Amino acid sequence: MSQEPSAAASEETITFADLGLRPELTKALSALGYEEPTPIQREAIGPLLAGRDLLGQAATGTGKTAAFALPVLQHWADSADGRTSVDPTALILVPTRELAVQVSEAVHRYGRDLGVRVLPIYGGQPIGRQLQTLRRGVDVVVATPGRALDHIGRGTLQLANLRTVVLDEADEMLDMGFAEDIEAILQETPDSRQTVLFSATMPSRVEGLVKRYLRDAARIQMGRATQAPGESPKVRQSAYVVARAHKPAALGRVLDVEAPTAAIVFCRTREEVDQLTETMNGRGYRAEALHGGMSQEQRDRVMGRLRAGTADLLVATDVAARGLDIEQLTHVINYDVPSAPEAYVHRIGRVGRAGREGVAVTLAEPREHRMLKAIERVTRQRITMEKIPSVADLHARRLEMTRAAVHESLLEDDLDRFRVVVESLADEYDIVEVALAAVKVAHEAMGNAPDDEVIPDIAEPAERRERPGQADGRRGGSRGPAAGAVKLFIGLGRRNGVRPQDLVGAIAGEAGLPGRDIGAIEIADRFSLVEVPAEAADDVIQALRTATIKGKRVSARRDRDREAAPRRQRW
Repeated sequence: MSQEPSAAASEETITFADLGLRPELTKALSALGYEEPTPIQREAIGPLLAGRDLLGQAATGTGKTAAFALPVLQHWADSADGRTSVDPTALILVPTRELAVQVSEAVHRYGRDLGVRVLPIYGGQPIGRQLQTLRRGVDVVVATPGRALDHIGRGTLQLANLRTVVLDEADEMLDMGFAEDIEAILQETPDSRQTVLFSATMPSRVEGLVKRYLRDAARIQMGRATQAPGESPKVRQSAYVVARAHKPAALGRVLDVEAPTAAIVFCRTREEVDQLTETMNGRGYRAEALHGGMSQEQRDRVMGRLRAGTADLLVATDVAARGLDIEQLTHVINYDVPSAPEAYVHRIGRVGRAGREGVAVTLAEPREHRMLKAIERVTRQRITMEKIPSVADLHARRLEMTRAAVHESLLEDDLDRFRVVVESLADEYDIVEVALAAVKVAHEAMGNAPDDEVIPDIAEPAERRERPGQADGRRGGSRGPAAGAVKLFIGLGRRNGVRPQDLVGAIAGEAGLPGRDIGAIEIADRFSLVEVPAEAADDVIQALRTATIKGKRVSARRDRDREAAPRRQRW
């Protein structure tokens, strides 16, 4: 039974036990260092334990994974049928393989004393291993929609005993082209299921899912915690206007002034990620690249270095960084203004967690002012326009950091072993001169002098008025590709039952390319042609070669400009 906390209980005194969770779960949470539930956990766990459907609007970092995972585990533990069945009682759908792994690991940690069997299912992983585990029996499946639908079609993922379906980051899944897959999966689930949906934003497409598949849902809206008067916001947002040619130097100066513990720099393309990573390493930063052209093993190594502190700067594309949860992250930097306000919301949701302040910085070219205005309107927060730090600013910042380091050493370090050096020099020099020389050595040891590149100031326009159709910074019209698109040949067509949504779902799910970036699709009897951005073509081809569409393996390559291909159907 669900146990509702009393109205008299203050938020500060509510514990996980007060929410009605089993001792096995509260013990696991305590061992993991979780002392009190977050606001969204306080609001969501009670209704979910009571069996209600739930709609939660929550940003990354609010604790939503535990908010849905703990009730899922409790329902499973309370059900004798769930304990004996080989089929799952819960299915959690997520947009990316990284998030599938993270959620699966979290569910396993929370339920370790219950003996729950958890399996992540995603593309790019050998399907044979997934098939073997499913045959042995699984209690909770965490999956990307494309791979889940593939297993349902094979008959290897049975949903008859399903009690709960969770759609995590629903807006991201829809952006990636998974709408058809999600609806097909939900139609295979029992009518009696509990449906839980979390989304950082609530566009009309998400509301459509809610109306069709949630019944009498509890609604929770949980953004960043409201600040008390006079407190600083948890995410400090600022932007610098800079010409593209000067962006690497501007980024270096912003990093020097901000001095992040760890930062993600978002770029638009794989090529830009590689180039900027090389540039920043050349400037003395410990930068790592993360994009869709890397294998899962390479990505795991990069994340390991970042979490271990041997790297402090992650340069990534949006798709590659989806679902990442980095506890020590302090800064998100948009090397370009995101093309959609929703992408900006997802990016800055990675910082400002657990009461710590985070920083979101955007490097905007002069032509991107209107896109900044659209982001301000969606987030309902002002983005402060700043001037690029000057060389004098950097010198002052470095001196401040040197002073802080010396002050910390005076307070905490054992300095007696250096006394003989100071006393011997004091016989010959004034003690202040000795101190000045020591500070100079410490200052120079902290890093290279800042560059003296001239970065011209670009004044912000007096007014940032919008033109019709440009309010949100998106391309107008249909979802055609940007300039420089290429056409891919895919060796399945109408005779295989292939539909446009099958191609979009496969490309979005396996290659991580957002559905809105996929252009024209032409389906012939025996093959299909799909336009994708040129910089993503190789990643898509490689990903599709290990994928299946309609249960069949896919051959994919760049199209060789076929002439008069017969009986094509254009979408």
